[in-house]
Amino acid sequence: MTGRLFLFATIRVKPEHVVDARAALDELMAPTLAEPGCHVFAAFAARDMPDTLHLFECFDDEAALEAHYAQDYTKAVFAAYADWLVAPVETRKLTALSPRTLAQFPA
Repeated sequence: MTGRLFLFATIRVKPEHVVDARAALDELMAPTLAEPGCHVFAAFAARDMPDTLHLFECFDDEAALEAHYAQDYTKAVFAAYADWLVAPVETRKLTALSPRTLAQFPA
C-alpha cells in the first residue's frame, strides 16, 4: 500500500548521555512537527532498557524526510549522537498495510 512514510528508530545511548539524548529529542520535537511534511514525531524510552530510546515518525514521503534531515536542528542532534551512542541509530522505514491503518494518522 502506498501513502505516507512511517519510521521506527531505535537509539541506544551511552548511560552517561541519556539525559542529554532525551533533552535533544525533546528540543527537536517542536520544530520537526512544524515541518510541512511531518505528521508524527514521537519519542519513547524503553521501560526495561532506560538507555534505549525509540522514535516513531510519519512523513508525507521520502522528500519530506530528506527535508527533515537537511534542517540545521536535525544535523545538530546527529552530530551530538556521534559521541553519545553505543551503536548507530537503527531505522526501519514502514508502509501502512491498510487504509484503516492510514486513517489513524489524518493529515
